Amino acid sequence: MPHTPFRPGDRRFDEVPDGAARLTVWVRGTVQGVGFRWFTRARALEIGELAGFASNLPDGRVQVVAEGAPERCERLLAWLRSGDTPGRVGGVTEIWDTPRGGYEGFDIR
Repeated sequence: MPHTPFRPGDRRFDEVPDGAARLTVWVRGTVQGVGFRWFTRARALEIGELAGFASNLPDGRVQVVAEGAPERCERLLAWLRSGDTPGRVGGVTEIWDTPRGGYEGFDIR
């Protein structure tokens, strides 16, 4: 069965095992070469209990994948949108999904 994106608060969200979520975010703007991935990892570790990664993409965006409690994912997303990040965020696109696992912490790729 294919994964269907959803947002916390949707009726289906209660069906996710252990209430965990997978958040994938693409951040565009001036976000490479400014410590963005390092600060994203630091923020994820500060929030706690998030697993995933931050990675530079060839087109200049940064991709962030975080799995954990939806409230913790929401906190990371709010920070990515806050303007309190390194560089200059021009926009943020997000997709919510069910967790896939396979991460042992939050890494920089």
